[in-house]
Amino acid sequence: MKFLKKLTCAAAVAMSMAGAAHAGPVLNDWVFNPNGGGYESGQVINEYLDVNGNAFIELTPTGGTSFSFREHAVFNIVQADSNGALFPQNFAGGNITATFEAFGTGNFSGAFSFTGGTIKMYQNPTDGQYAGTEGYYGANLGNLIAEFNVLAGGGGLVDASGSPINNGQVTVNAKAMPGMLESGYFFNANGDDLSMESILSFAFTNANTVGEPTNRLVDEVACQFAGFGGAGCDGTSYANNPGQYFFVSNNGQFKLAEVPEPGSLALFGIAMLGAGVAARKRAKKA
Repeated sequence: MKFLKKLTCAAAVAMSMAGAAHAGPVLNDWVFNPNGGGYESGQVINEYLDVNGNAFIELTPTGGTSFSFREHAVFNIVQADSNGALFPQNFAGGNITATFEAFGTGNFSGAFSFTGGTIKMYQNPTDGQYAGTEGYYGANLGNLIAEFNVLAGGGGLVDASGSPINNGQVTVNAKAMPGMLESGYFFNANGDDLSMESILSFAFTNANTVGEPTNRLVDEVACQFAGFGGAGCDGTSYANNPGQYFFVSNNGQFKLAEVPEPGSLALFGIAMLGAGVAARKRAKKA
């Protein structure tokens, strides 16, 4: 019985440590250079980049209260730590934008989570193109400086129509492998370029339904980016259709974390081996 209890505890520790291996501490005082000019001329980021934008979400009921969804979003990233030091004004060519494509599942009047997707960040040397008609709402112009793969999980809560609850927090977890960040933009506090590391990102945004999206937002994000062919894209007027498709606005924070070394799991394996040896010795004595 004692052995079974210890085995149960060990399993719990293993699950805990396995989860910890996927996420290191959030980076503080890291450095971001919005024009790719390197560590020395970059801006120290206390914790996060500010993000704001809009998303078009399509739902497909899958039986009972469940649904699957697709989301296409555009974001503008103009400052860090809500400090008012705007990238376009303080860094030449420092216009940072992003696109977001993701899919997942959820339950009406319940929770939703992501299954996968992609976050792409761009540095645009031409000022003032976000919210324009070039590209997708001006969000995918310039140099691709980072790409993150959306991890399973995250999400938030939705109402009976599948819309995020008013001002509800939505969480997105993603990961960039070595080479998916462009060199010269992202650095840790020691000045090491993060482009050669595995990096986790965490986006926390507050979502609210957009009652009357502009024609440009509909055309650029729903029709062009999402490839939607319904209202607003087929010659008819657009209106949100709760339970099927709608726009939401998002504003929040984008944070980074380094992926820890797998040494903790190796130490756990050694500890388990020692526990096994001790158990066998006790069994022989008995």
